[in-house]
Amino acid sequence: MRAQQQDLSLLRARQKLGKYRIEKKIANGPLAAVYQAFDSIHGVRVALKIPQPTFNDEPILADFRKEVQIASKLEHENILPIQNASYIDGRFVIVTLMGEGTLADRLEKRTSLKTRLHLCEQALDAVAYAHSRKVIHCDIKPENFILFPGNRLRLTDFGLAKMVARTIKASGSGTVGYVAPEQALGRPMFQSDVFSLGLIFYRVFSGHLPEWPFDWPPPGYDNLRDRLHADFIGLIHKAIELRPSARYRNAIYMQTAFRKLKHRTLKQSGARRGRKSGNRSGRNWQIIQRREFERRYRKVLDISFNCKRCSGPLSEYMQACPWCGTKNSANGESSTFPAHCPSCKRGVKLDWRYCAWCYGRGFAVATTREYSDRRYSARCANSGCSRKVLMPFMRYCPWCRSKVKRKWKLPESKDKCPSCGWGVVKEFWGFCPWCSKTLSKR
Repeated sequence: MRAQQQDLSLLRARQKLGKYRIEKKIANGPLAAVYQAFDSIHGVRVALKIPQPTFNDEPILADFRKEVQIASKLEHENILPIQNASYIDGRFVIVTLMGEGTLADRLEKRTSLKTRLHLCEQALDAVAYAHSRKVIHCDIKPENFILFPGNRLRLTDFGLAKMVARTIKASGSGTVGYVAPEQALGRPMFQSDVFSLGLIFYRVFSGHLPEWPFDWPPPGYDNLRDRLHADFIGLIHKAIELRPSARYRNAIYMQTAFRKLKHRTLKQSGARRGRKSGNRSGRNWQIIQRREFERRYRKVLDISFNCKRCSGPLSEYMQACPWCGTKNSANGESSTFPAHCPSCKRGVKLDWRYCAWCYGRGFAVATTREYSDRRYSARCANSGCSRKVLMPFMRYCPWCRSKVKRKWKLPESKDKCPSCGWGVVKEFWGFCPWCSKTLSKR
């Protein structure tokens, strides 16, 4: 048996395997190796996927046969077809077309926004079609999208794919960098493929692959914000939500959202180029946009700070930056209030008993004096409250700690956050500064 395994492992350049002449090994995975070979009868180059010699037993080969059966049922222009699968000289060989490289290889080269969108759309189309046929791929990653002439992408490697049944059994397999949390626990679902696609999209447009824990925004977000429409960023954010129920139900739903937002992103990109070429003074369009925002809303929101991440104008009332989504970006900065909350670092007044912005513990009141403030413009709904006065955008009453149930409106804007219902300015913001959710249409 050991001698047989040794013989099976010897595949070298120029070696013949049936009608195929081995040219080189192009991939070597833990379960199988992939070779570039020349079909001496058809006169074309092909890719041969061959199980590793140590996995040449019947249970493992049954999984490879299952891969062939699943892939053979999926006829789509963005799914790599299997030309042949058979035993050749004692080896199980899966034969496919030979591409020019992978999506991972393409990402190492300079690519236009239009091309990146085209590649992502093809990847999404392939997975959406598989989902329409009740197939979960379970190993979505750039290396499994093969690139052909004309920037044609085709999805391959259905070795871990699962046909949806009443009960899905899985080992939590998948590529670590792109695997969804629930799939790592052995519970793959359609949303797991959506999660992997979201990570691919993030890498395609930002140049970075988010790492666990997936805190938003991940590194490289500035690149994303500079290139994409805020609604398209919302699509990516939704795809990589930790909770599967918060993501798109499957790639078909994600595909529908993508098609609506693709042209919006391209249109915005063209408008940016036009503004840049026509702006002789060289001022950045974002600077112009943010200056206009400050002109309208500085007094209303008490704009006093800039985000530490993106430099967007902020108010210490905000829970997150409305420009890049960074949470509590203004904490620790100098405040318009005389003191800071020890929990969230936001400004507080000396006669407050509790923080109005977070649910932190109570304070030791420094004085019995009651300070007035022009910003007090609302009243606490708690009939037992001692003061009953509130400032706009408070989350809790600083006197009785009751949660403020009022949906705060933003003067001069009719927009509301679809998640928390508080007032926002969609004309300028990509994120809700009160709950940190994206303001894209879902």
